[in-house]
Amino acid sequence: MRGAHFEWDDRKDAGNQAKHGVAFALAQRAFIDPDRVIAEDLEHSGTEMRWFCFGRVGSGIMTVRFTYRVGRIRIIGAGYWRKGRQIYERANGPIHQG
Repeated sequence: MRGAHFEWDDRKDAGNQAKHGVAFALAQRAFIDPDRVIAEDLEHSGTEMRWFCFGRVGSGIMTVRFTYRVGRIRIIGAGYWRKGRQIYERANGPIHQG
């Protein structure tokens, strides 16, 4: 189920789940984190600007690649990647597991 401000391609979602074990429905939660970090995705921006959201989801830091389309956040990819955690920790300090 998609949130009010999110959308994605169902095939990309299925592929992301198979490759990274993360559903886009779960990835939406990264945007709720008040300490989230948003950064431009310079490597993948072409005719359309692309962005990263680094935010806490559960006990980890999720990286979500996205773009804006017609007032909605379109999720393109998501996963728990070490580089995303490092960026998040640079902005917010070290993450301590409780």
